[in-house]
Amino acid sequence: QVQLVESGGGLVQPGGSLRLSCAASGNFLSIYAMAWYRQSPGKQRELVASITGGGRTNYADSVKGRFTISADNTKNTVFLQMNNLKPEDTAVYYCNADLRIQLIVRNQYWGQGTQVTVSS
Repeated sequence: QVQLVESGGGLVQPGGSLRLSCAASGNFLSIYAMAWYRQSPGKQRELVASITGGGRTNYADSVKGRFTISADNTKNTVFLQMNNLKPEDTAVYYCNADLRIQLIVRNQYWGQGTQVTVSS
């Protein structure tokens, strides 16, 4: 059983900052990669940022230079620091974990989602 617990969403004014956290717990061998996705009403879920177990990062063009993804491997936790937030960043943010559950077996897991609202 694997669980992803997210925290850090909320309401912020344009130009403000928020930091999201996602902690993975349960039965798995290691983390292959973790990522943040977001989904706003009427739109498809989209990748925001990802980080591999080795620390390689990837960002959506819309957040480059404003968002930073990082990880604390000792705590199986991934963070998303969001700066200079814009109204178009408003969405439910979901944590995704790609985990090795056996030597050659990987599964993907999703968090419950956390609401981020950017509004004045």
